[in-house]
Amino acid sequence: MRVSQLFGKTLRDTPADVEIASHRLMLRAGLIHQVAAGVYAYMPLAYRALRKIEQIIREEMDSAGGQEVNMPALHPFELWQESGRDVSLGGILFHVNDRRDRDMILAPTHEEVITQMVKANVSSYRDLPINLYQIQTKFRDEPRPRAGLIRGREFTMKDAYSFDIDQEGLDLSYDKMKDAYRNIFRRCGLPAIAVEADSGAIGGKDSQEFILPTQAGEDTVLFCSGCDYAANAERAAFSLSRGPQEEELPLEKVATPGVKTITSVALLLGVSENNTLKAVFYWANDKVVCVVIRGDLDVNETKLSNLLHAPDLRLATNEEVLQAGIIAGTASPVGMEGVGIIADFSIQSGHNFVVGANEEGYHYISANYPRDFTADTITDIALAKAGYNCPQCGTPLESTRGIEVGHIFKVGTFYSERLGAFCLDDQGKKRPIIMGCYGIGVGRLLAAAIEQNHDERGITFPIPIAPYQVYLLSLNSRDVQVRKQADDLYQSLKKAGLEPLYDDREESAGVKFNDSDLLGLPIRVVVSSRTLEACAVEVKERQKDKGDRVPMDEAVETIQGLLQ
Repeated sequence: MRVSQLFGKTLRDTPADVEIASHRLMLRAGLIHQVAAGVYAYMPLAYRALRKIEQIIREEMDSAGGQEVNMPALHPFELWQESGRDVSLGGILFHVNDRRDRDMILAPTHEEVITQMVKANVSSYRDLPINLYQIQTKFRDEPRPRAGLIRGREFTMKDAYSFDIDQEGLDLSYDKMKDAYRNIFRRCGLPAIAVEADSGAIGGKDSQEFILPTQAGEDTVLFCSGCDYAANAERAAFSLSRGPQEEELPLEKVATPGVKTITSVALLLGVSENNTLKAVFYWANDKVVCVVIRGDLDVNETKLSNLLHAPDLRLATNEEVLQAGIIAGTASPVGMEGVGIIADFSIQSGHNFVVGANEEGYHYISANYPRDFTADTITDIALAKAGYNCPQCGTPLESTRGIEVGHIFKVGTFYSERLGAFCLDDQGKKRPIIMGCYGIGVGRLLAAAIEQNHDERGITFPIPIAPYQVYLLSLNSRDVQVRKQADDLYQSLKKAGLEPLYDDREESAGVKFNDSDLLGLPIRVVVSSRTLEACAVEVKERQKDKGDRVPMDEAVETIQGLLQ
């Protein structure tokens, strides 16, 4: 491709309202065009890179036994009502009505449709296992689309679905997909790491995210340098430090006038914050819920939402708390009535805690579970943080930020039971088909690759997914000999099976060099009057500061070697 014929223009200035480097660079390099908030068109260069990513994905999915299908983006809303996800995903669904006023949605994902397809075509365990995948457009009415392709309202996704007769089969399918994902990211030149993750609205017990580390990422990952433990902060656990074993003292009310925060109460009473318990009030499923947790810890709202099956979980307002008969700031589970109580395991980590007395200006000291209060549920709802101890080996956890580029789930029978996808096992017994789900955000993967691979001059594309491999430019293109040499090298590179982008424009050296750095192709090759005198060309790898002169008759072979 000649740059003089390439559709799209590079920009000298940084566009307004960009948040992260990949968004800025993709706009400046002419890779994407914004149509609306969270809606982008792929320009030719970006689409070439996207197709390379898709080809790698197809090869690895096919190698793992996947079969490619293509499902409609337009779904009848009743299908989503059958699965119950009209509620759990209701806020992000795009609704459209056809001419007969039937409610349809633009698909944010395809579990319902693929389950319906399998239901119609699978009747026996002999028809299983099956792994079906597609690369297709998805639509989600995100409340805050941001960062270009990182979080959009229309995006490209590879979604795959496995179907097995039993748990052992699901485990095998899941492991195959995990290996396929590792191969995909490795072949794309991206060091994604697998971490334990929350299953969210997809459902299922176990899931893992593949995170590409970058400080611009939305996800926080906690990991252990002492073992292989790694988890998204939404899912992460930690080993709780316990207080000293001591005799339970009598419950005693003490005056704490004007003191309501954990820090101020601990300071007034001369105790550490881990010797206090705090009550946090949430609005879930149209009622107030009291969450009790050790004072030095925070509530993991994702875990709490999953526990309560409350996708719209939020902190209760002051009015809602008052209407429930609760005195904010001095509330505790001791003597509390009429409100459900969810407690974290940390209430069992010590003795003689300081808690609110449910009376303005007073707290209790020496409160103990279960002597002085009870809870409807005790579970892990604490938010893990860097510095807390690893749940596997006790080493302090570390944290990093990253972008989720893939997610795999052991879904189980959630969809098959609701949508009636059953089959007969080898004993002739009717069983729900067991399902796995596996997604990769293809456009997001491209943006994440740029987010991780750039410098102050522009993009530094990994070789496997670069739209072109070589940026060939000629200086002083009006010189007939320079143009002929550059034209001949362009043809030689194509004949050798390489992918050159030939900057044949009559522009200044500065413009061409800046565009070369901005686009970030792996190899830059310069033909000029000076190199022509030496019967050579200048060959430079994008990440290096200086190039090397290479004899003209060795140029193609040298470039091939660098690309390998």
